[in-house]
Amino acid sequence: MASSAAVQFWRGAGMTYITYSNICANLVRKCLKEPLKAESINREKVHFSLSKWAHGKPQKPVLRSDAPEV
Repeated sequence: MASSAAVQFWRGAGMTYITYSNICANLVRKCLKEPLKAESINREKVHFSLSKWAHGKPQKPVLRSDAPEV
């Protein structure tokens, strides 16, 4: 019964579950004390490569790093 209430909350707010869980995770990270706070922020960083395709061939990949604002 409790889980259906939670589903109604984030759906009613117009969010996806991923958005809702990211907001909750960010709130928990902000509540941590140092040094755990710094460690959790470092684990949150994401690095990936992005390649555009033109005429059926991949172009030069671009390395991206999306880190949250602190």
